[in-house]
Amino acid sequence: MGDNVVSFTKQMQKATRNVHSISDALVNAKLAFALSDDSVWSHGLLIFYEIFKYLEANVPETILPLIFHRRHAFEKDLTFYMGKDWEKNYEPRKEVVKYVEHLQSLKERNSTLLVAYVYHLYMGLLSGGQILQKKRRLAKKFSSSGEGVENGMAVTNFGDTPIHELKTTMRNLIDQLAQGYSDETKSLLIEESERVFQYNNTIIRTVKDVNKVNLRKFVRFSFLLFILYLMYKVFTT
Repeated sequence: MGDNVVSFTKQMQKATRNVHSISDALVNAKLAFALSDDSVWSHGLLIFYEIFKYLEANVPETILPLIFHRRHAFEKDLTFYMGKDWEKNYEPRKEVVKYVEHLQSLKERNSTLLVAYVYHLYMGLLSGGQILQKKRRLAKKFSSSGEGVENGMAVTNFGDTPIHELKTTMRNLIDQLAQGYSDETKSLLIEESERVFQYNNTIIRTVKDVNKVNLRKFVRFSFLLFILYLMYKVFTT
């Protein structure tokens, strides 16, 4: 690839920059105070579980190698947070069902378009997912108990393989695949890339208990600031 040729993955990133920023802002707004809450985190895992499971069952390993597969990691984390029988009473939310139905329609109509979901979702785990997990680990260390900090983190744990290597592997894989795609297919993939974040935003908005947890932690934080203010007034008057 020449120096002046922009890789296809960079084209995808550029095309989704605005909607990606909205998605990041939404995640940060909803989870800013809730990262240390296991209930919120488990609901966050649950809404994406069906999406990753579908992709791993329907996308060939030539596009989605086993090293990236996360289904069993999701199930391990969900079992940790929700108990071994979590699937018995589990029913995907309607927003998640619509998401999976869209993936199914793509598979039937033009399965190549699933590449957009593979790239953005798995790169999301390797990028933003790693950041969220670090923030969550830090938040739990400073929680009341500080126990179980390293448990329930299988989804973002890729073992001994460095994250930067996995990112490079994914980018190179998609760029290599794109060399065999027509201009029309590339255009459709870029359009579908925007839908990835639109669907992600829709299901993120369904995460339960976030507002309640955020309000509770905001009240505690405000109370702490009030106490510090009183102490400051006592020692400065």
